[in-house]
Amino acid sequence: MRLAIIATHPIQYHLPWYRLLAAQEGIDLTVYYALLPDEQQQGIGFGLSFAWDIPMLEGYRWRLLENSVHAPSLGGFFASSTPGIFRVLAQDRPDLAIVTGWQSLPLLQGLWACARLGIPTIIRGESNALRRRPWYVRVMHRLLLGRFDACLAIGRANRDFYLGYGIPEERIFPCRYFVDNRRFQEQAAALRGRREALRAEWGIPEHAVCFLFAGKLEPKKRIMDLLGAVERIGNIRNDIFLLVAGSGELMAEARRVSAERYLPVAFAGFLNQTEIARAYVAADCLVLPSDFGETWGLVVNEAMVCGLPALVSDRVGCGADLVEEGVTGAIFPCGDVEKLARLMGDLAGNRDRLVRMGARAREKVREYSVEHAVAGTMEAISAVMGRKR
Repeated sequence: MRLAIIATHPIQYHLPWYRLLAAQEGIDLTVYYALLPDEQQQGIGFGLSFAWDIPMLEGYRWRLLENSVHAPSLGGFFASSTPGIFRVLAQDRPDLAIVTGWQSLPLLQGLWACARLGIPTIIRGESNALRRRPWYVRVMHRLLLGRFDACLAIGRANRDFYLGYGIPEERIFPCRYFVDNRRFQEQAAALRGRREALRAEWGIPEHAVCFLFAGKLEPKKRIMDLLGAVERIGNIRNDIFLLVAGSGELMAEARRVSAERYLPVAFAGFLNQTEIARAYVAADCLVLPSDFGETWGLVVNEAMVCGLPALVSDRVGCGADLVEEGVTGAIFPCGDVEKLARLMGDLAGNRDRLVRMGARAREKVREYSVEHAVAGTMEAISAVMGRKR
């Protein structure tokens, strides 16, 4: 069976999914990209230019579509356009297509092309039911989702999103969001013997419980809430520390606030895919205080694979799936700095509990693997193709 996946650009989290799908018996996979970003384009939102330091185009067949935008980028819905996808799909004639969202024009152009060519489609998006949209957005979503023959649900809140728009349960298939568990496990195992050296490298005191923020320093991730919580805890106890791994538009402000208030914070800067495990091994607990813009939060997967529990806000998409209260972490109201500070202080005062929660988190996230995702994808493909026949 000829399977097409329509994507904006290579995304590091999707690669194991592509590779394992391509290895399935009877699947002839091609991934169609609208853009192969250069280092400057890849760095949008990070505040620096970079390239991912893992192979992005190996292990599966891919094809770059012709882009009609003079200087295409990842900067917005209309920043890229691939109207020629109709001609390409008419030539290649896939039996089925998976569309990886609707946040960019090329994805909808791919959907429209499939509709004109009579190619069944499956959606794998990230939107969730945690927030209510304006009426006109709900109308658009209902019209859009009705076009797909099946939906791949990355988690509970994503599944609820589809159900909320009237998608029948029998057309929703589990495709749990995951990271490259094996790679992170191996990296963490290789680094654990260097934990004290890594902590010393970032100035983390030997006695301190180290909380970790990992991600872009952008408004939706609310780094300033976390700094506020650290300041409140610092007025009570002196055994906590914050490591910030990331870069972005709020970096200068975060550094300024930390310096002015004498906060126990170290800024590691941007850490690439082969480097980020160093931060997970050095830390004791992840904190993700994001707002509704955090449709999932794959850093939670990464941290849990490496044995860390997680504190996440109630607006983070993965919370219902990965964070069991008091078992693998805790959930706090978004923006409630006092509650976050209390949670951090409580965990800092019970290090044995932190270790137990980290072990349970590692067990929990095993269920969120590429193998499970591919199994759900294959189930959806079989159902759609069965209806077609």
